[in-house]
Amino acid sequence: MSISLSSLILLPIWINMSQIQQGGPDEKEKTTALKDLLSRIDLDELMKKDEPPLDFPDTLEGFEYAFNEKGQLRHIKTGEPFVFNYREDLHRWNQKRYEALGEIITKYVYDLLEKDCNLKKIFIPVDATESEPKSFIFMSEDALTNPQKLMVLIHGSGVVRAGQWARKLIINEDLDSGTQIPFIKRAMDEGYGVIVLNPNENCIEVEKPKTHVQSSSDSSDEPVEKRERKDKVFKETKKRRDFYEKYRNPQREKEMMQLYIRENGSPEEHTVYVWDHFIAKSAAENVFFVAHSYGGLAFVELMIQREADVKSKVTAVALTDSVHNVWHQEAGKTIREWMRENCCNWVSSSEPLDTSVESMLPDCPRVSAATLQHAERRIPLGEEPPSIDPFFEGFNLLWFPPAFGGSPMPSDSCMLYFVQSLSLLPVGGLTDCQSKNPQCSIYF
Repeated sequence: MSISLSSLILLPIWINMSQIQQGGPDEKEKTTALKDLLSRIDLDELMKKDEPPLDFPDTLEGFEYAFNEKGQLRHIKTGEPFVFNYREDLHRWNQKRYEALGEIITKYVYDLLEKDCNLKKIFIPVDATESEPKSFIFMSEDALTNPQKLMVLIHGSGVVRAGQWARKLIINEDLDSGTQIPFIKRAMDEGYGVIVLNPNENCIEVEKPKTHVQSSSDSSDEPVEKRERKDKVFKETKKRRDFYEKYRNPQREKEMMQLYIRENGSPEEHTVYVWDHFIAKSAAENVFFVAHSYGGLAFVELMIQREADVKSKVTAVALTDSVHNVWHQEAGKTIREWMRENCCNWVSSSEPLDTSVESMLPDCPRVSAATLQHAERRIPLGEEPPSIDPFFEGFNLLWFPPAFGGSPMPSDSCMLYFVQSLSLLPVGGLTDCQSKNPQCSIYF
């Protein structure tokens, strides 16, 4: 068994502390001194000295990996799945390698959204100058002109970017499991306009000048209450992003600074911005949201800030393990009532699929996703092979009920359960539905 340099350095200190702690009160001072010494040791720097350079390829081919015809990431020569422990006993280096590959996959998915899904990349802010930081979203050609229905996809927090549900699933499972691409393609086939949000792309990184001190966004002309709210969101977002970014950009060795994107400095800001400049201006009478994890929190924040507008355009919201909290976010009574009638949250649970799950929060219905794995609640699956048919059949039923001038729904449709889960229609015909379709269910 190999022993790392950092372990050899720290071992005598640990032994010393153990011996001292066995002594009496007189040894407390020595213990305190040793603890202070340990606190001054930069373990990250020690680990760096014991590992190869962080010099990773910048293409999939450089990593000797490629996606096969099934969308699975496989080694070009051996055909084996991705191996995390490429170098034994070098966990930090292996993690950096994994994250470097993840960055390549992010760009790969962006490319698929444009070339395979025929989406357009739209840069924001819409009035950005050439020199200021920019983000972007993806939209179908008819996203703003489709008069009937529009689907909006919001992923969770962390390292994922537009078009992804979970990077881990892309690398270890396949593209269909970890990306939003199956949703996008099916939505377009069903006649939906599509908008794919990019709520984690909030800043760009540049090398930090030695004397530079970055401040929050210029808001001197804003009311004090609004400025305080934005500053609070800014600080919380920066703290969360600093945690993720030290893993997300593994090859960054220089001291960097973050330049936040105007009006898109947090997932919440981004969601409101895209609503104001795109979704609210779309021609669609009915807008459908699919929001995973932190995306659900961002949607609730959108409701808080644009309640009347959201109610007038949004028909239904499918949440998957959403982390929203109507109390902490101070969502009003009318918002909570609307969510009970128009939203459903599939959550982590070992209960059978679609079993009602109790909650302390008085917002939307919660039902079991029949899995305890958070990342697996990104798309609904049916019989093998995986299918998202039930999900779109459910949204299609939401579009065609008599309330919208359509024909009555067939009582034996397996997706009647989905509609009723959202409480958009009176309960009726469910027993008949399940008796004719024992496998009647959807999940994410």
